[in-house]
Amino acid sequence: MVRSTDSLLPQIAADLDATVGATSMIVTLYLLAHGSVQLIIGPIGDRYGKYLCVTLAAGFAALMVVACGLATSLPALVAARLACGVATGWIIPLSLAFIGDVIPAERRQQVLGSFLSGQILGQMFGQAASGVLGDYFGWRNVFFILAVLLAVSAACLVFELIRNPLTRAHGASGKGGPGFVEGYRIVLRSPWARRVIFAAFVESAAMFGALTYVGAYLHSRFDVSFTLVGLFVAAFAIGGLAYSLSVRALVPRLGQSGLSRTGGYLLCGSFLLLAVTPFYGLAPLATAGIGLGFYMLHNTLQMNATQMAPQARGTAVAIFSSALYLGQTAGVAVFALIYDRFTAVPTFVVAAAMLLWLGSWIARHLTRRAAAGV
Repeated sequence: MVRSTDSLLPQIAADLDATVGATSMIVTLYLLAHGSVQLIIGPIGDRYGKYLCVTLAAGFAALMVVACGLATSLPALVAARLACGVATGWIIPLSLAFIGDVIPAERRQQVLGSFLSGQILGQMFGQAASGVLGDYFGWRNVFFILAVLLAVSAACLVFELIRNPLTRAHGASGKGGPGFVEGYRIVLRSPWARRVIFAAFVESAAMFGALTYVGAYLHSRFDVSFTLVGLFVAAFAIGGLAYSLSVRALVPRLGQSGLSRTGGYLLCGSFLLLAVTPFYGLAPLATAGIGLGFYMLHNTLQMNATQMAPQARGTAVAIFSSALYLGQTAGVAVFALIYDRFTAVPTFVVAAAMLLWLGSWIARHLTRRAAAGV
């Protein structure tokens, strides 16, 4: 859903008699709404029930996606897409918080790793599938197909909400969690929560700030086609899937600190390989290594985000998720200055150093907390 319109921009622009640049507002405003709404959803999920909020968000998103397909002008499409971002911004953070509520801590990281596979598959296929479907059926039908998928998901969530009392056990009474101000106070007064939120911001800034320019770097340095560039960059998701498939074995073997440290090493080595490789055939290996290292580090941060303020878990995970969006936005802007002035190699070296430090820093704090029995 998040990237579904990227490949459709030329079709939409031609059909609605607009430029591609103007039409790109449906991407940027969606992301803005998707990220910013997460600053307010946490306390609502804590108070009224995370599972219920996710269910309502999926249903509302289905309606708004239908509105996207029916839009007859660019302003109408922008408004509907903005509403889609507001709706879908609830789903992943509150789902993560719900997992934190119902899955014991000793099993939670493995479950979160499996949950990641859905996100990774969406990232892999959303953009590509929308382009193919758009070619065959038109851009409006892409939205209608997405609406059907969201509606089926919402129906399944409703069914589970009715039959499974576990989905109603956390905050469904309207008195189940702290208020907005109190929720933020609970989270932000915790030193460990502040560290995890800071780590999320740095991780997202360094990772996506550099990853954004991998495609441009490969095309300019090795003159490879854009088709190959797309395939090489898609190897990032393959690395992520490799992690999600192996997480149940990796967590007991490495532990949280080991996953963080190893993820930092992999990210550093993979970005450096991209910077120095003389042969473009090594690029897929590097981007797959980036994906594997990122999800080793990121899944560990996710696990701690679900546990850093249990009494305001929805608020905590929502702040964590917002930090990821803010970090990505800041990282892309800052690394653009480095890329334009100094080319890609310093960009990747800076990202490698930041992520190596971050993985080691988080691992050191996790080791101290484990020794203290926290």
